[in-house]
Amino acid sequence: MNDQSACPASPATRRTVLQCAALTGTAGLALTACSSGSSGGGSTASASTTDSTGSSASSGEVELGMTSEVPVGGAKIFREVQIIVTQPKAGTFKAFTAICTHAGCTVGGVANGAIFCPCHGSLYNVETGAVLGGPAPSALPSIGLDVQGGKLFAKPSS
Repeated sequence: MNDQSACPASPATRRTVLQCAALTGTAGLALTACSSGSSGGGSTASASTTDSTGSSASSGEVELGMTSEVPVGGAKIFREVQIIVTQPKAGTFKAFTAICTHAGCTVGGVANGAIFCPCHGSLYNVETGAVLGGPAPSALPSIGLDVQGGKLFAKPSS
């Protein structure tokens, strides 16, 4: 009986998130999703020694996916490892943690040349991760990235 049709697809504002949560009966979940509690707020993504298929990557690198999955001028979020990979210009790939430094929300992608967080409107530079606007207190931490044979590999943090 919940009416989710009144909820916009994206980008969400704080007001629309709360309105949709009230309509769908998930207000408690919406409020905790962006809280800055100890459940990962501000944390950085760390690479493990297995890729998303469960097989080991050489030298501890994690295979993320194919370069063709990341559009020029856009990004792909690899949610299972909380990494966003951008391609600001053809053949140039950058990787950052996909966790907003403001309240620990997962960023939403790239729009108008910036990585955006749909929770509170923080904006980050697609090449450096630097804060461009919004409440974020610091840049998105960069993730080491290797490109080999058309595949993207996240390097383990040192």
